[in-house]
Amino acid sequence: MLREIYEQPEALSATIRNYVSEHALNPGAFASVAEALRGHQRVVIAASGSSRHAGLAGEIMLEDLAGLTVDVEYASEYCYRSTHTLQDPGVIVISQSGETADTLAALREGKARGLSTIAITNNSNSTMAREADASLPTIAGREKAIPATKSFTTQLAVLYLLTLSMSRLRGRMTVHSVSNLIDQLEALPGLLERSLPTWEEQLHTVAEHTRNARGFLYLGRGIHYAIAREGALKLKESAYIQAEGYPAGELKHGPNALVTKESPLVMLATQDRNDPDSVLRYEKTLQLMKDMQAQGAEIIALATEGDSEVPQVARFTIPVPNASEYLLTIFEVVPLQLFAYFTAILHGVDVDSPRNLVKAVVQE
Repeated sequence: MLREIYEQPEALSATIRNYVSEHALNPGAFASVAEALRGHQRVVIAASGSSRHAGLAGEIMLEDLAGLTVDVEYASEYCYRSTHTLQDPGVIVISQSGETADTLAALREGKARGLSTIAITNNSNSTMAREADASLPTIAGREKAIPATKSFTTQLAVLYLLTLSMSRLRGRMTVHSVSNLIDQLEALPGLLERSLPTWEEQLHTVAEHTRNARGFLYLGRGIHYAIAREGALKLKESAYIQAEGYPAGELKHGPNALVTKESPLVMLATQDRNDPDSVLRYEKTLQLMKDMQAQGAEIIALATEGDSEVPQVARFTIPVPNASEYLLTIFEVVPLQLFAYFTAILHGVDVDSPRNLVKAVVQE
């Protein structure tokens, strides 16, 4: 798992190269997707586990930037309620293996209803990739550890690139805007590689400090809620510790009763300083952190490099590189992967093969 965490810069670079040439989207890479989604104003994303969390992030990107209406369904539920979801949508399925049983069933249900389908998988020869109308492979390479790491971040990258493609196709972004965002994406692997050794040292220390914690609440707003859910899942499946991902604004509506020094908060308090909505999200999160500090909570925070306010209220602050709002997700999830890894190791867990889990759930 640790090796695959460190392979993420190269996996992201390879995935980006597959869809980008000369600082622009490769039209050929998205031609089949453009055809599949032509005329569709609505999209259903069906996925399970970590892939569903990538889908939750994709929902925010596609709605905010491309103007599509998106529902994210548990793949295991889609077949049983597909007639009650968005009508005549395009269907996007996401799966690391491309063979996940319930996600494959969702794809086939969509096709049976005559819907256009797109598969995002880490295997371009998988059943889903072959059966979908369009395939968008991640180029993560083989992932051996059961907890998803590089497959997840490359899914985020593909969803981001898909969003840019749809935004351009639907006339919601200029060529210059797309080019600028692609430049930021292309710089991301280098920034990630630079940050990894520091994060490893910091998260090892945090895991040592919290090794006796009874449970964790992970909190994020907007697109960062998806990353809070993914961080919590990583801890549950890797270290066998109860953790839940919540929208930060929901903490005081019940879950706050669980907050003690023995049940720390992991709070995503990053910001894109060039985005007023992101700054507002940050300010609300910071105020919540202050309230929780006054309550006596133990806080572990992710904050943008250069932030001087978050360290004043958090017990531990993990800095992440400056990035645009939607690319911050990739920088956020990697430290959470490292935290899950070190917590698992400290609890004596075989982190590559957690109990009762398999890499691909090929039977429902």
